[in-house]
Amino acid sequence: MDQSYLIKPLLDSTYPVVDYGEGIYLYDKTGKKYLDASSGAVTANIGHGVPEIVEAMQKQAQRVSFVYRSQFTSEAAEALANKIASLAPGDLNWSFFVNSGSEATETAMKIAIQYWQEKGITSKTKILSRWVSYHGITIGALSMSGHPSRRARFVPHLEDCPSINPPYCYRCPYNQSAPQCGYPCAHELETAIKRIGADKIAAFIAEPIIGAAGGAITPPKDYYKVIKDICKRNEILFIADEVMTGFGRTGPILASEHWDVKPDIVALGKGMGAGYAVIAATLVSDQIMEPILEGSKLVMSGHTLSANPQACAVSLAVLEYLEKNQIGSQVEAKGIYLKNMLEKLMNQFDFIGDIRGKGLLLGIEFIEDRTTKQPFPRAIQVTKTIIEIAQKNGLLIYPAGSGLDGINGDAIIISPPLTITKREIEELARLITTTLLQFKEMISNSKPKEGEL
Repeated sequence: MDQSYLIKPLLDSTYPVVDYGEGIYLYDKTGKKYLDASSGAVTANIGHGVPEIVEAMQKQAQRVSFVYRSQFTSEAAEALANKIASLAPGDLNWSFFVNSGSEATETAMKIAIQYWQEKGITSKTKILSRWVSYHGITIGALSMSGHPSRRARFVPHLEDCPSINPPYCYRCPYNQSAPQCGYPCAHELETAIKRIGADKIAAFIAEPIIGAAGGAITPPKDYYKVIKDICKRNEILFIADEVMTGFGRTGPILASEHWDVKPDIVALGKGMGAGYAVIAATLVSDQIMEPILEGSKLVMSGHTLSANPQACAVSLAVLEYLEKNQIGSQVEAKGIYLKNMLEKLMNQFDFIGDIRGKGLLLGIEFIEDRTTKQPFPRAIQVTKTIIEIAQKNGLLIYPAGSGLDGINGDAIIISPPLTITKREIEELARLITTTLLQFKEMISNSKPKEGEL
């Protein structure tokens, strides 16, 4: 093809053309093999080319692929909603199906505001969030995102939702250690609420484990209990953005279960369709739905392709595959094995500052100086360089931000399909080791030799 009119992420870059996928591997048109150590964008939770999912696609396509949600419901959509209700904890029973994580978080925001309106409280319209966070790329979702580099071009159009520091223990802004610290980063929420006024705030949104903006930043044990208590006392809803973490990425159906807290509303995506279908969802508790059911009886949101039967049938097949093969129950052990192998690399590479995460959502933060935790200069583009070296080695990893300012820091996410085997984990570890050895050689060669200026 002489000319491409496809708008790719970087217009001056050349991308390999994918041919097919099988298990945790992808193959390009030249025959090169890649170990998908990031599940694409933390999405391909059950790997590539699963026959049962392909069969479900074909079966639904032979019946009907699209109906408009205001004209029909479908067996596929009803069955998927029932399946999610059976899997989700507590009374998180109601599903609103959308097409992306950004749409799911925006719908969560809208439902939170509508909830208070239905109760006759119209002043609660503001959403609070954290810095070093990412909730999506549409204007509403980006407003909730504390991701400075992604916000920069659109600041005049965005709301000021980010209000507090993240639970970033590696770079604690208070220079303290959990749990002795008493979680001052969580108590910042109380201060923000007092400044703004609880009567103006509808909800607080957070990723249980911070993904793209923070490289799997994982809060300490009681962090979310403090957050939920503050929300409850101030009559503010808690929205969990589980787009990246939902459906077994860290083991349980929702990562928030690790902290023993129940969100009022949940945003889901990515692993919900595992890359086989374009689908996401906003999951709502009975308590939040009650005033809507008794009031307007509609949720003011929706998209042309919401709840289309093709995507719903595929998502249902994915969830049934996860359940039938008990994949979630294996994630914790696989994650521990992989994390232990990655932690051994810290003895070999002094530019690794931190390794964190849960289950098969792990992050590596890179630093120039381990003692001071000084990040590399931005001009070096460490994350970009490591990802490029890895891809040449046949290893796909995911870029992430880091640093308290959300700008000056380098990290990657390692998040292979949940179906990865022990042997494949060992192969992944070998490939990341080779990649980091090559990066180490590169930065060593770039340093001035003794006697040189």
